[in-house]
Amino acid sequence: MTPPISHVNNAAAPLPAHFERIALAHGGGGQLTDALIAQAMLPRLNNPILAERLDAGLLERNGESLALTIDSYVVQPLFFPGGDIGRLAVSGTVNDLAVCGAEPLGLALSIILAEGLERKVLERVLDSIAATAREAGVQVITGDTKVVGRGHADGMYLTTAGIGCVPGSRNLHPRQVAPGDVLIINGNIGEHGLAVMLERDMPEVKSVLCSDAAPLNGMIGDVLREVPGIKFMRDPTRGGLAGAAADLAAQCGRHVVLQESHIPIRPEARHAADMLGLDPLDVANEGKVLLVVRPEEAEIALAALRSHSQGRGACVIGHVDAASDGICELHTTIGGRRIVQKPYGEQLPRIC
Repeated sequence: MTPPISHVNNAAAPLPAHFERIALAHGGGGQLTDALIAQAMLPRLNNPILAERLDAGLLERNGESLALTIDSYVVQPLFFPGGDIGRLAVSGTVNDLAVCGAEPLGLALSIILAEGLERKVLERVLDSIAATAREAGVQVITGDTKVVGRGHADGMYLTTAGIGCVPGSRNLHPRQVAPGDVLIINGNIGEHGLAVMLERDMPEVKSVLCSDAAPLNGMIGDVLREVPGIKFMRDPTRGGLAGAAADLAAQCGRHVVLQESHIPIRPEARHAADMLGLDPLDVANEGKVLLVVRPEEAEIALAALRSHSQGRGACVIGHVDAASDGICELHTTIGGRRIVQKPYGEQLPRIC
């Protein structure tokens, strides 16, 4: 007999009807971020493009589609195992374009520096930005630099914007998701957020975990060309795989099922998450993509992903059911079932 879905321990706290001041938790990419956007931003800025709430806004002009995205990076520390704020900024912006089906054309870079920052720190970050941009095959074509007083901006904040071209035949959107479609991830989850948190909060702990931050546009572009049956993609950054899957269910209005035993997580990541009191599904990734694919093309998609270094661990982790309830459900390794929701607030501050 299939056990019932448990709602007791997984129900999110109710979203506040109103808030007077911004809390750190409003920046976590979870339910409080959604509340901030819905209550303060969309009523003032809303338009049909913004209302789609995709990783990039899609602009139509003269029969062509352009994708525009922007993101700010306030990670602490600036350098962490597997990456730094510069690699994170380029990778994040390139990936936001790629998961919308866009081929990146160029980046804009804004740098806020704190008085007193060592020049060698700035140059190290700039070298990383340049190297990651070369890896992604994209250039920084414009920028801006500001300096604030000593002790502000934690040394350095970055903002990157990116623009890309979407080929006319591509149309990736949650509304295309249908019963029977399968969910694929390109490798182990949770390692970026855990690597940053260990470096910041437990520097005495020696771990093999490294950030997975990487530009994925080459891999994603190849998969899109080989697999026309891709319905939708999202990079599970803030809010982790749980946030991306819960958003997918809500946006497509279908019942999304994740199989816990199929989700790739390194033992070291599970151990680190246990030490930090975190669920690996909630932890941010910066080199992962969640794909929704027609079932008959799943094997082709897996082969295409596994041909790239960032996709060698690709596997099917779930599917879409026929129920129209907008719920994401996890089938656990011990045979239970629970609702998967976006994290409520900020479990891992300042990891991107």
